[in-house]
Amino acid sequence: MTAIAIHKSLSFRASTWAGIAVALTFGIAGTKSTQPAATSGVPAVAVAMPVPVVAPKPSHHWFQLGHASWYGKLFQGHPTASGESFNMYDFTCAHRSLPLGSFVRVTNLRNNKAVVVRVNDRGPVPDDRIVDLSYAAAVSIGLQGVAKVRIERVSAAVAQLRWPAVGQQ
Repeated sequence: MTAIAIHKSLSFRASTWAGIAVALTFGIAGTKSTQPAATSGVPAVAVAMPVPVVAPKPSHHWFQLGHASWYGKLFQGHPTASGESFNMYDFTCAHRSLPLGSFVRVTNLRNNKAVVVRVNDRGPVPDDRIVDLSYAAAVSIGLQGVAKVRIERVSAAVAQLRWPAVGQQ
């Protein structure tokens, strides 16, 4: 046999099998059986279809715009509202109303640098400010004195991703 004959033979076999598969698929489904339907005497039971899961609507994303300041050496070692000693080298902050222990991302709107800090104190004392950062947090976002910031609450999981590991501070 020549190469052309072998090729034609193989393509004929493949097309034949494909044709048989199509005929069986549509032929069996398209024909009506002359045999009566099998009955078991047991009534058919309706099966409940699964209800599609609908994602919950996103809740309002809380944020706050205002001025931030920082506090450091003067308060070093003093007790905070959460009961721990203030450490100016920790990434913490003081906020008037957020729950103690919650995490917030503070973004300096002058340079767009951000840091995640934990709320451990109450304040700030001046009414025109929304947050007081620890010295380390203020340095990390380039805050000198007072600056306009955006704060937003983040989950603990996000906070763990953003915090530096021990020894990298």
